[in-house]
Amino acid sequence: MQTGKIPPHLLRRLVLSHLGSRRDEVEVSAAFGEDASVLNFGDRPIVISTDPITAAGADAGKLAVIVSCNDVAAGAGEPVGVLLTIIMPPGSSSADLQQIMQQADATARQLDVEIIGGHTEVVPHVGEPILSATAIGKGMPGLKHWPITSGSARPGDKLILTKSAGLEGTAILAADLRDVLKQRGIDDDILRQADELGEKVSVIEDAKAAARGGARAMHDVTEGGVLGAVYEMAGASETGAMLQEGDIPVSACTREICAALDLDPLRLISSGALLIAAPSEKAVLKALQQAGIEAGLIGEVTEEQKVVV
Repeated sequence: MQTGKIPPHLLRRLVLSHLGSRRDEVEVSAAFGEDASVLNFGDRPIVISTDPITAAGADAGKLAVIVSCNDVAAGAGEPVGVLLTIIMPPGSSSADLQQIMQQADATARQLDVEIIGGHTEVVPHVGEPILSATAIGKGMPGLKHWPITSGSARPGDKLILTKSAGLEGTAILAADLRDVLKQRGIDDDILRQADELGEKVSVIEDAKAAARGGARAMHDVTEGGVLGAVYEMAGASETGAMLQEGDIPVSACTREICAALDLDPLRLISSGALLIAAPSEKAVLKALQQAGIEAGLIGEVTEEQKVVV
């Protein structure tokens, strides 16, 4: 298998066909393209998600907390706690572990969540630290649509993207490939703008505003970028999508860095951007605007099961 997410046909055949007993308490089960699962014990629903961080050395502790909480938020949950597993390579110093935990602690405080447990271990044959975070949240009350999942989109829904494509990826590239980018003509001002994108990778406020504005489906834009997220939402919803490429927002620094490295900004990991499907875009865009979050209409959900750009 190649590096990256497991291909959908293998995911469905090798992973999603082996999920144990079906429980009545599970309101949203594991499925292709879903950000989070939902448990319901008869009171307030619990939204849970887990995610690894494997390619962000400089900001691993920070991103582990944010990315897992983003998935809970995309499932219309308010993040409460995080379980953090840290696998370190042999030869790691105590300072390496301390840096990860200091980042995780600062980020958790910023998001008002608690690190409630986890596991730490040094493992042979590991070249870089690997982090896996599981976030737990409580479902948002009083929403027009529930549950809000990646698979809730319906034909005719409008597709909305918050912020811009390639947010997280741009920040990671600027942090980890700074010397390479400078050698390829990227100046300090563009790198500074890329660093600032790293402060915008949370979608918790995006999701709160969109859910209250009437979003029917939401999906955190991660590996595979905007195009991957649209494909996953369409696959989960058994629909298609029509995208207007020129309407997909891409920042100037993302374009320049991607051009220097011959990367497609629409396929670049994009935590910080939230993909939303809604019966009407007006109420959602108004709610996002009132929350101070930039967003735009990028396409529409279609009945034919293919994605067209």
